[in-house]
Amino acid sequence: VQLQASGGGLVQAGGSLRLSCAASGSIFSINAMGWYRQAPGKQRELVAAITSGGSTNYADSVKGRFTISRDNAKNTVYLQMNSLKPEDTAVYYCNAEGQHGYWGQGTLVTVSS
Repeated sequence: VQLQASGGGLVQAGGSLRLSCAASGSIFSINAMGWYRQAPGKQRELVAAITSGGSTNYADSVKGRFTISRDNAKNTVYLQMNSLKPEDTAVYYCNAEGQHGYWGQGTLVTVSS
């Protein structure tokens, strides 16, 4: 499974960004996909995840602001991020779970105050 993430960038506080993660390869083996983030000096943390059945899970810090969704026809998962805060600044990583765990390259999100 290969994951290609895109959509990061610089945005002012209160703004929005949408991240995309396109999966290719043995996608039939994927049970769930999600987004993690890692801020400087901090551990990588789960931001949001969505299962093959459509169940979603969010970190408390992003509930009500971020929405994870997927387009099965495009094998793509999205993370819509609204009301961004400076503390959302991090490198965001796409993840897929199947027979193994797979990671995409990180995409940097910077939120200025």
